[in-house]
Amino acid sequence: MRALVFQSGKAAVRDVRRPAPRKGFALVRVLLSGICNTDLELKRGYHAFSGIPGHEFVGVVEGPESSPLLGKRVVGEINLACGRCSWCAEGLGRHCPRRLVLGIRGHAGAHAEWLTLPEANLFEVPPGVSDEEAVFVEPLAAACEILDQVAVAPGTRAAVLGPGKLGRLVAEVLLSADADVELLGRSSRARVASFDLVVEATGSPAGMPRALALVRPRGTIVWKSTHHAPARFDAAPLVVNEVTVVGSRCGRFEPALEFLRMRRVDVRSLLSSVFPLRDAVRALREAARPGVLKVLLRP
Repeated sequence: MRALVFQSGKAAVRDVRRPAPRKGFALVRVLLSGICNTDLELKRGYHAFSGIPGHEFVGVVEGPESSPLLGKRVVGEINLACGRCSWCAEGLGRHCPRRLVLGIRGHAGAHAEWLTLPEANLFEVPPGVSDEEAVFVEPLAAACEILDQVAVAPGTRAAVLGPGKLGRLVAEVLLSADADVELLGRSSRARVASFDLVVEATGSPAGMPRALALVRPRGTIVWKSTHHAPARFDAAPLVVNEVTVVGSRCGRFEPALEFLRMRRVDVRSLLSSVFPLRDAVRALREAARPGVLKVLLRP
């Protein structure tokens, strides 16, 4: 099969062996995959990654023949938990210390013609949700995770730093909870001086210092960004202002699929372009340009 491969900081589309699903796994033919900031950071050296990246996808299950999902359109939870440790026993497989992560850690990713995932990780896409919408389920789930982690009451003053793909999804999710939301870019001026909740989704190490400057005393910062370079900031305001910092990564797929089914978010406006998989290197360059939103790959 053809796949995008990262190795030693370089990207190329290559012929590689098609994955063979082991017991309990499904073989998925990829329909679309999405390039995200994590993919760009992996290419820059995050996690010392090499292999096939990509963890946002929609596809069709084409094996094994015994699969109850055979022929169904699916999206997939990206964390492959061991299922045996104490974290898994508590239902926290996304934090399993032995987990693999699709396209990030130890498991070949979605920027390819085929992938494998445990059948338990797969979710059927509702009929009214298009492929172009379904490919946003993973980042939308990450946005919805905030509502599972933080109490967002109507009228909560919230700032979302980073008007990119994730930031816009976060803003829509917070608006659905009746928060008073400001989406702020690098040069945007906030309407108010401080916020109850600040979501840092810039994808840049510079995001946290600004989040600290905007959050009110005893407010909350939700930290979404991952990046190759370390974040450097003065932590004293965290202590002096008694600020709560919540790390936030992946989320449950069920609420994200429901958001799409009920048309509660508009993800199509986030789509910039679709490239054939053979042009994935060019697509990466496009995705890295300032102001570009979601770039998809179609095998």
